[in-house]
Amino acid sequence: MFDVRDTFDARDTFDVRDTFDVRKRDAVAGTSKGEGRTGLLNGFAAYGMWGLVPLFWPLLKPAGATEILAHRMVWSLAFVAAALLVVRRWAWAGELLRQPRRLALVVIAAAFITVNWGLYIWAVNSGHVVEASLGYFINPLVTIAMGVLILKERLRPVQWAAVGVGVAAVLVLTIGYGRPPWISLVLAFSFAIYGLVKKKVNLGGVESLTAETAVQFLPALGYLLWLSAHGDATFTTEGAGHAALLASTGIVTALPLVCFGAAAIRVPLSTLGLLQYTAPVFQFLLGVFYFGEAMPPERWAGFALVWLALVLLTGDALRTSRRAHRALATALPDLPDLADITKVSKVSEVSDLSGTRTAGTTVPEAGNSPLAKP
Repeated sequence: MFDVRDTFDARDTFDVRDTFDVRKRDAVAGTSKGEGRTGLLNGFAAYGMWGLVPLFWPLLKPAGATEILAHRMVWSLAFVAAALLVVRRWAWAGELLRQPRRLALVVIAAAFITVNWGLYIWAVNSGHVVEASLGYFINPLVTIAMGVLILKERLRPVQWAAVGVGVAAVLVLTIGYGRPPWISLVLAFSFAIYGLVKKKVNLGGVESLTAETAVQFLPALGYLLWLSAHGDATFTTEGAGHAALLASTGIVTALPLVCFGAAAIRVPLSTLGLLQYTAPVFQFLLGVFYFGEAMPPERWAGFALVWLALVLLTGDALRTSRRAHRALATALPDLPDLADITKVSKVSEVSDLSGTRTAGTTVPEAGNSPLAKP
């Protein structure tokens, strides 16, 4: 039997819940897309700056690579420490100081990144930009090899093939250079070990850089004072512009890291994995077309093999990621996305108006939700 109260109840339910949910879902979807765009822009900015940094180091001449490295350590600490003071984020430092094992790992990480930074600066200012870029091309292959040798990880067949092609590339480049590409290998291995140690330390990007540069600070400052005492420092003898450039090494080091951190929380890891190749591509192009470094046929052949290995590796990673997502979707068909979580939350807030409430519904906070963690 038709009752006017049924019409009222239907209208009430539609107006209060359905309309609100649709609008909220659209708003959340728009926010998610905006966050994704922001993440991509920050990712491109981070890897773009890392890719274009070979243009910066030659500007610091006549300072030598070791002096530039020391300034980078000192000014990086000043920059990130000031940033952390502004946001008042220092609780992690006390916890770190009470954990000798993690503190020792920070010292080890600082040692390896010191080798990496110093060699890269020297390579760029000595005309080895292309070989330096090769180090970051082969870094993923080195990381996989270390996973097998150190962490006893098991590789899929395609990953084995990629590593094999990478080894062949190194052999071809050794023939082409007339020596092993030691700059590339040291850069790749030092950065891979640095990444492995950082994973064990488990600190955020800015916090980790602060801890590492704090370890580097006193030796770096001592070296700069020693240079100044012997009249070999360029900071005070080459003019205000040169001094400003040396001081800006802190910004050049920390700013890409800040952009990377903003990207890492907004875009999938698979996207970041693809973006990471932007930096060595830029460096390679700068080395060939801007700095005019030689690329004989055997060197092109070696790089082609490296790129083939990366194509195999990236394709395998993307396929594995898709299979994992499909398996998760099959196992958990009712797993909510961000829009659904927000929708449930808001429905529970207005449920008294419609006379219904979903029992047992909980909304995880963004920071604690398993969906928000890698």
